[in-house]
Amino acid sequence: MIDFRKVEYHYPNGQRVLDDVSFSIKEGEVLALLGRSGAGKSTILKLINRLIEPSSGEVLVEGRSTRKWDAIALRRHVGYVLQDVGLFPHMTIAENIAVVPRLEHWSAQRTRERVSELMVLVGLDQGEYGKRFPRALSGGQRQRVGVARALAVDPPVLLMDEPFGALDPMTRVEMHHEFKRIQERVKKTVVCVTHDLGEAFALASQIGVIARGKLAALAPPSEIAVSTNPDVRAFLETVPRLSGT
Repeated sequence: MIDFRKVEYHYPNGQRVLDDVSFSIKEGEVLALLGRSGAGKSTILKLINRLIEPSSGEVLVEGRSTRKWDAIALRRHVGYVLQDVGLFPHMTIAENIAVVPRLEHWSAQRTRERVSELMVLVGLDQGEYGKRFPRALSGGQRQRVGVARALAVDPPVLLMDEPFGALDPMTRVEMHHEFKRIQERVKKTVVCVTHDLGEAFALASQIGVIARGKLAALAPPSEIAVSTNPDVRAFLETVPRLSGT
């Protein structure tokens, strides 16, 4: 579904952000990208939906170079969930979810049906929440709306940039469970950026560790847990351990 082939990315001033990054993501996989701030994780997301283009190498989505995609068509083919959600404050919840279907010129009936379907999917009652504005929702509820909006036109790929980072620990765990429940239904190809190894283990079928612009490791969580790679070990040591373990 997604391929990176010897990708490098430099800022205009010449600073290298990504260095010879290659990996593939299969359809339906959930890849969590782990790394320190500035390691290049969010750059990878921006390359996937062509907010930026590689300085060298190639990024492919569904076997097609992002340079050959129409940028707008690609971005509507790829859902995006942000940490701050980015809901439009002057729109109701139902209107927020309906933004992309309307841009795609869906009929009013089809849009209403899709909004209803998605609100059920993310566990929000349309009668209770559909006409509310974002300010009237909790952080967890706004994040659910963000997921629903990202899924509105049923894109095959979902990008998530620290989607639960601003939530309190209890709500965050609840959203992890909700994400897994939703993913069981929709089976999207997901790339999720996080700083939290525990979150990566909770959500992902594959974990990639980015260090100094390079892909230091890419493996299932069970292999990451026993890795001797020093960049992986640095994150493993951040996970709290119970006394005596």
